Amino acid sequence: MTTVNRNSDGALSIQTLAARFRDGTSSPTAIIEECVARIEAHADPATWITLVPRESLLAQATAAEVRIKSGDANPLLGVPFAIKDNIDLANCKTTAACPDFAYLPARSAAVIVRLIEQGAIPVGKTNLDQFATGLVGVRSPYDTPRNTFDSRFIPGGSSSGSATAVSAGLVSFALGTDTAGSGRVPAAFNNIVGFKPTRGLLSTCGVVPACRSLDCVSIFALTCVDAAEVMRATANYDVQDSFSRAPDEIPARPSTFPPSFRFGVPSDDQLQFFGNADAQRIFRDAIRRLESLGGRASTINFAPFLAAGKLLYEGPWVAERMVALGKFIAGHPESLLPVTRQILQSSDRFDAQATFNGFHKLRDLHRATLAEWASMDVLLIPTTGTIYSISDIAEDPIRRNANLGYYTTFTNLLDLCAVAIPADIMGNGLPMGVTLMAPPGNDAALLDLGDQLHRSANCGTGAMKYAVPAISPQRPTRFDGDYLCLAVVGAHLSGQPLNWQLTNLNGRLIGVGRTTPDYRLYALANTTPPKPGLVRVADGAGAEIEVEVWELTIEAFGRFVGAIPPPMGICTLRLQNGGEVKGFTCEGFALSGAADITQFGGWRNYLASL
Repeated sequence: MTTVNRNSDGALSIQTLAARFRDGTSSPTAIIEECVARIEAHADPATWITLVPRESLLAQATAAEVRIKSGDANPLLGVPFAIKDNIDLANCKTTAACPDFAYLPARSAAVIVRLIEQGAIPVGKTNLDQFATGLVGVRSPYDTPRNTFDSRFIPGGSSSGSATAVSAGLVSFALGTDTAGSGRVPAAFNNIVGFKPTRGLLSTCGVVPACRSLDCVSIFALTCVDAAEVMRATANYDVQDSFSRAPDEIPARPSTFPPSFRFGVPSDDQLQFFGNADAQRIFRDAIRRLESLGGRASTINFAPFLAAGKLLYEGPWVAERMVALGKFIAGHPESLLPVTRQILQSSDRFDAQATFNGFHKLRDLHRATLAEWASMDVLLIPTTGTIYSISDIAEDPIRRNANLGYYTTFTNLLDLCAVAIPADIMGNGLPMGVTLMAPPGNDAALLDLGDQLHRSANCGTGAMKYAVPAISPQRPTRFDGDYLCLAVVGAHLSGQPLNWQLTNLNGRLIGVGRTTPDYRLYALANTTPPKPGLVRVADGAGAEIEVEVWELTIEAFGRFVGAIPPPMGICTLRLQNGGEVKGFTCEGFALSGAADITQFGGWRNYLASL
């Protein structure tokens, strides 16, 4: 039986650190020093490709402490995180695990910018399967990150370093990418949460493309509550990302599933465990636990999901990987690992006709899966059917990698969101996980249900198997009772100086949107901190202005509005998606001396222009 570590003092979960910073029992500086010491003691250089210098980390920690002392209660303040090395961090080389490909970005990826604005501290860039091509974690010239449970076994890929860094307790969370399962497979093999959001929910600007139309930034965390915090901080419509989706492009879903929900399970003949009886037992137990949480299981036809998954590498989508890398590979063929080169160059067999045939087949398969979704709210599947040793993969790298993608490769092709969570520890001491999936927009509900299912397991989280922390009453995963939505446009945006006034009231960011083109935005004169003023004009005489929409309980909303100083006020804003929400407006007298910044489309873009 698995022994869970009930003493969670050493856990670096976001929830735990936020509480420690709040009560003064620790500080961002102390945690950064702890992280540096843990990385040295872990002694696995293959986890990292580049580490941020200690002096820079401490400077960021000091800045976080200033914000905390000023009353800023953002839960990400001073929290250390890692970045998969196909995501840009300004002035830190991006390699995508190919030294000859390396470049030095001047700007950070959009998701990194948002995290740093929130006060999170990037510790370094982590190892990966070269060009994010693989689910094994052994396809890197920087060696293989150590599986945190048994070094003879693969860590999972392609986001291998990010997953092992979280599992080993070196950082609180990490970003990966997930095109074929790279944000879920290594989570299963290291006993942590791997969250793959709805496509387009997180910007991929500043991410080295794999299959650009399918790519997702993924989140590794110790708990689903932590993953939800990171999602709130990073989810954003990005006009610079052609594949980013505005709020009205993603179906609006409740933040929880109903108390009595329906979940689908593949039929026995469609389940594959590749001879691993322990993994099969763990999945059967997960079904029973999900039923105990109010779920009603039904057997579905998993065949169209599997057929769609095969298209990712056996169809023309493998050719999309060459769109971003073709010129580099043509000029540097020997810079790639042989197995990476073999996979990417296999795209030569697809022409335009084959591509359209692939699109048509996917459309037919997607339609077939809709019939299955009619009978379920959520899908429960194994994250992987088994795990392999490093020597197993060396013997048969292509087929066994494909086996690991049996339950993952269809996800983005079918536009699903997914969360992989720990399920149990097998008899050989290795962890195994399960995955919950749902149609787009169900991200919050998946994380809520995933949190419940994780808590019902007896495997803790990470290599130390720390107990999952109790849900903090200061930061609930969902609201009970009545609440109101509030749109903010300036100093109350995430990462801006007054955002703490929302987070201190347990406000929850639920989305980013735009107004109808009936508003103008002004940079007000002589305000501290700098603030914009939003003014309603004639229909169509303004522009669409970016807003963040936050949830507040009715009591918190009243307290917030009561503290608003002039010239600001609250009115009803009209949103691009046809909805209406309470939001900030500005009295006309304050526009004297103000600069019209409407053309920037939002306060963040205006600040960036400065």
